[in-house]
Amino acid sequence: MQALVLVGGEGTRLRPLTLTRPKPALPLVDRPFIRYIVDWVARHGVTDVVMACGFGADPLREVLGEGDGRGPRIRYVEERQPLGTAGPLRLAADEGLLGNRFLVLNGDLLTDLDLSALIRAHEDRGAVATLAVYPVEDPSSYGLVRRAGGPTAPGVTPASPEGDVLEFLEKPDAGQIDTDEINAGAYVLERSVIDSIPPGQMVSIEREVFPHLVGRGLYGHRLEGYWMDIGTPERYLQASWDILEGRVQTATAARLDGAGLLVEDGAQVDPGASVNPPALLEAEVAVGAGAAIGARAVIGHGCQIGERATISSSVVLSDCTIGPRASVHEAILAPRVEVGEAARVEAGAVIGEGARIEAGVAIGDGARLGPGEVAS
Repeated sequence: MQALVLVGGEGTRLRPLTLTRPKPALPLVDRPFIRYIVDWVARHGVTDVVMACGFGADPLREVLGEGDGRGPRIRYVEERQPLGTAGPLRLAADEGLLGNRFLVLNGDLLTDLDLSALIRAHEDRGAVATLAVYPVEDPSSYGLVRRAGGPTAPGVTPASPEGDVLEFLEKPDAGQIDTDEINAGAYVLERSVIDSIPPGQMVSIEREVFPHLVGRGLYGHRLEGYWMDIGTPERYLQASWDILEGRVQTATAARLDGAGLLVEDGAQVDPGASVNPPALLEAEVAVGAGAAIGARAVIGHGCQIGERATISSSVVLSDCTIGPRASVHEAILAPRVEVGEAARVEAGAVIGEGARIEAGVAIGDGARLGPGEVAS
């Protein structure tokens, strides 16, 4: 089985993190985010992954290479101009990279949905295209999928997990929501779908390709499990805690046994500090002399946490320096950020790579500081 992963987006909602590296190459807990997708598809028998790249193909090659020999082979197709979500399929096919049946996956998903069940449903129905649909409490921010046999109101379980797709509705108003099922960004397609995609043009698979397949072999299959689009800072943080606390099936979650804290090797940690799960019951562990790290935190390798500094519910990536009595709360710090003595980084702030916050400066809620910028 093959999988084509759409990784051509610019990650604008995660700026300034994505100004210096593409979203799929961003660290998420203990590995580049794209690694979770490769591991996910490998668990479902995928042996060949094609990365459809636009912005930032070289960083992906650096973190993935051609595969490690134990998992899927990894190949790359690069857009010379933006091609949307369908154009890359045609480009990959024209370059001889796709076979007769393959998965297509959005490249910003953290999920453990059962792709094997999706593939089986596709084969059993003799479908042209089968979409994974997923139930959410509030579908208003997503693409709603109406299908035969699906639920008629949010929270209602369908009579069958699969059925003909009847209609799509992007970002519906409250009065239009009559199902809890959304497009989960995972599809099984037959090669014939590519015939409808013109070469070298920007085409949307959601708005232009799938609507034309309604009534022509397009099915939806409902999957349960964990699913999150990590495209915003809030979701990036929540995904980090979900991995660390074992709410999503990943190699990381299994290795950390449900712990909510990761202090990587090479961070300066007091010898008496403990990061084992029992220590997390008190919500804080010691780091440095009198510093405190909350039970939810990621501290990257090479970080230096100063005396009486406080970090809570935050991701602090590699080689950052947090000065004495500084505090970082519900924020994301890219690599090599410097936070001066008694400075504060408040909830929702995102600090770009190599930025510096001088002593005593407060970075307010939701603020953004670009790569290399200085807040004084």
